[in-house]
Amino acid sequence: MGQSMRTTAVLGRLAKVASHGRCRFSVVTVAAALSILAAGAELSTSVANAQSTTVPEIRPGILQGYLSREALPNSLTVLPSPPSSGSAALALDEEVSKASLGLRGTPRWQLAAEDADLMFPHAAGTFSCALNASITEQDTPHLYMLMRRSLTDAGLSTYAAKNYYKRARPFVLNKEPTCTPDKEAQLRNDGSYPSGHAAVGWAWALILSEIAPDRTEAILRRGLVFGQSRSVCNAHWESDVIEGRLVGAAAVARLHGDAAFSGDLAAAKVEFTAARAKGDKTMRDCQAEAGAMALDPPRAP
Repeated sequence: MGQSMRTTAVLGRLAKVASHGRCRFSVVTVAAALSILAAGAELSTSVANAQSTTVPEIRPGILQGYLSREALPNSLTVLPSPPSSGSAALALDEEVSKASLGLRGTPRWQLAAEDADLMFPHAAGTFSCALNASITEQDTPHLYMLMRRSLTDAGLSTYAAKNYYKRARPFVLNKEPTCTPDKEAQLRNDGSYPSGHAAVGWAWALILSEIAPDRTEAILRRGLVFGQSRSVCNAHWESDVIEGRLVGAAAVARLHGDAAFSGDLAAAKVEFTAARAKGDKTMRDCQAEAGAMALDPPRAP
């Protein structure tokens, strides 16, 4: 049902209520108020669509984030050094890596491959099962924009440490394939510590928990699994994933001080509530996703 049809239907119901004397507002007053709300909703969508065309891409498909380079959290300052040779942390990395290799060919391996794709609109469906609702550019434009731009902020926040430590990725050392063979040439020259995907997934989880607090447990669980997909994929070590989440949290903390982010967050809460009220459900196979998630290797305590 279109926005104008929904507004007309609501007006009709309110008019009926008012005619029976159960509402102290006149039908004219209610009509005026709803017209303003409807116009506001349409304007909000128009603004979001306009914003998506004016926010520049920093590379194909990746929008400029909310934060300037100077405002990004410094992962080199925030994080400890990667695990050293002979340490318990490195032993854990190797243990999780070995366990993850046993998942090749399973539904968990396939989920890891899907999680590796950060391009939109595909990535917008990552948390659909956790939210029990879809995120689309048409129905939730501010939330869609929020995810696209925060992806950039969380991802870029990992690069101070990535570029400094230049840690070799698991597949480079164990000579085993990843779940994204077409990306391996690029990943060889991209530092493993910390994981950018884990940072992005955890940033999204924290943001979405604010938008749908009643779904917090499911959202955070999906955020954890999203990061763990990088170990399953043989693209990251366990410590890369753990520290990536910390960077993602730091990025969200910085984002809360940005006016544009705060504006999109507030608008996203309103539009997501409206989308859920319509009864929109995800088309994702949530049962299959839950089964794949259950295959996760053990994580660090």
